[in-house]
Amino acid sequence: MSFFRTSDKLSLYYTDEGGGLPVLCLAGLTRTTRDFDYVTPHLNGVRLIKMDYRGRGKSDWDTDWKNYALPVECRDVIELLDHLELDQVAVIGTSRGGLNAMGLAMGAKARLLGVALNDIGPVIEPEGLAFISGYLGRAPAAKTLVDAARAMETTYTGFTDVPFSRWMEEAEKHFEQTTKGLQITYDPRLRDAVEAVGAQAAPDLWPYFDALEDLPLACIRGEASNLLSRDTLAEMQRRRPDMIAVTVHGRGHIPFLDEPEAVAALQTWIEILK
Repeated sequence: MSFFRTSDKLSLYYTDEGGGLPVLCLAGLTRTTRDFDYVTPHLNGVRLIKMDYRGRGKSDWDTDWKNYALPVECRDVIELLDHLELDQVAVIGTSRGGLNAMGLAMGAKARLLGVALNDIGPVIEPEGLAFISGYLGRAPAAKTLVDAARAMETTYTGFTDVPFSRWMEEAEKHFEQTTKGLQITYDPRLRDAVEAVGAQAAPDLWPYFDALEDLPLACIRGEASNLLSRDTLAEMQRRRPDMIAVTVHGRGHIPFLDEPEAVAALQTWIEILK
């Protein structure tokens, strides 16, 4: 296992595999490097780098929950790149990872080769935020991984033709089985950080999206996404007609990224970067 130490002395976990074009995978809000297990076999000929944000997965928890913030996470990304002696990377950003990618475009664009957004854009729908708020920072009611998988199968609306084995894989990624039931794989105080942001006026994120100008760009949207709307994706396409944009049928928030539409979009994007 590989770790690096941040400027404020936290140990953050990352993986670094393969060779060629460096591609950094940034996960969703509560997720980890394992978020990209499904797509990894489809990304050939690249150096695939993944990291656990502070407070998630194998990385250290922060003593101050206020540091679970996008600017700090972007700083951690830059410090990982410096640790790896990489001047530039392409970024695949899932949900919050995409927000971090846009933040990097605004503040450190020279470090980016291109960006692929997975079910995220500059307008975040309230319905999706409300769904996330319902579970954020809380241990699930389910007591076993099987029960958790069954619950995910019924509550993650918009997903069709997903075998139960995939929901089991998801449960195993997001929860740890203990003698007291299931526990989440991140610091529950992440909820405090998100609620603190939600108490403020929502910022205009379109300038952050526009900062991606001239970078090879892709966007993958789940057909039934409750976080990225069709209208937002259409406006993104209007502003960036060259953006590779696909909708994954039978998926909500978020596509797994091993769907044929998603794989084709990412492979096309990577070929442009090469």
